[in-house]
Amino acid sequence: MIKMWSEILEQPEVLERCKNKNSKIISNIVDILYKNNIGNIVIAARGTSNHAAIYGKYVLELLTRKPVSLASPSIFTLYGGGLDVKNSLVIGISQSGMAQDVLEVMKNANNSGAITVGITNYNESPIAKESKVHLNCEAGEEKSVAATKTFTAQMFLLAYLASEWGNNDELKQELIKLPTHLLNVFKVADDIEKNVTRYRFANECFVLARGFNYAIALEAALKIQETTYVRAKAFATSEFQHGPIAMIESNIPVILFAPEGPSFNDLSGMLMKLKESQIETVVVSNNKKILEEGTCAFEIPETNNDAISPFFNAIVAQMFACKLSLVKGLNPDTPRRLSKVTITK
Repeated sequence: MIKMWSEILEQPEVLERCKNKNSKIISNIVDILYKNNIGNIVIAARGTSNHAAIYGKYVLELLTRKPVSLASPSIFTLYGGGLDVKNSLVIGISQSGMAQDVLEVMKNANNSGAITVGITNYNESPIAKESKVHLNCEAGEEKSVAATKTFTAQMFLLAYLASEWGNNDELKQELIKLPTHLLNVFKVADDIEKNVTRYRFANECFVLARGFNYAIALEAALKIQETTYVRAKAFATSEFQHGPIAMIESNIPVILFAPEGPSFNDLSGMLMKLKESQIETVVVSNNKKILEEGTCAFEIPETNNDAISPFFNAIVAQMFACKLSLVKGLNPDTPRRLSKVTITK
């Protein structure tokens, strides 16, 4: 079996392990954060991990009401700069734990007296060792170059931290049940396999979402780029209308993540606008009416929490990219010019 596909299917058990191994550690982190009256959050990451960080920004800001900034590691590695992050929580995210520029952010944070938390898949990695507290993704070895299970594990840990720190039991309970609910997402696999051939000759596409799912639009575009070599571009619908929409042509598919919730009306309105221009659309939603409006549509499970639908959408995006890679005659496990560990400085 293709490693990427196998690792996509592992995600329910990965998140179950992630929850069981890290829930007490996260509770201890929150105690430390309260004790130190932490008022700011900084997250450092690259690539897929940075998309998890963007999701984390949304969920942490919403539930804790504390500002979250995404670090610019180049400030440290290119310019030799530093930041005063005393009284802040600094989170470094890296699948391998070896991202040199993220490590430099963590070193600066420790020197400034910040509370540092590393999220990696390896306990003995440099970032894990540099962090005052380490959260392990518990994903096991991820053999495919395209990250899948480590991405959702990173999101899960950030959401669980936000639910604990923000005293949001509703989200916490949804996260506890999430591994079981993810099993329902795989029901769409056959539909993806049947429909993905339609896009075999696509060279370009757009991916749209808003709010929590903006991070998934970015990650979906990256997965499509690295596994299929299609020039995928991701936008929030709010930004898409400020210029990029002018690039749309009838032969360029547009993928829309449109779950029910606060962002639904924006995505629904965008879909209608695209239909008027006879644009090819791929709709991912749990709203049956909007699913009927897409050229192609994939249904995700229902949820009343906008922080949960990104997990469903992420898996659909991963499956779509994997299957599209295969129908193009490519191997999604070994994209050209890419390696599992990317060292940036």
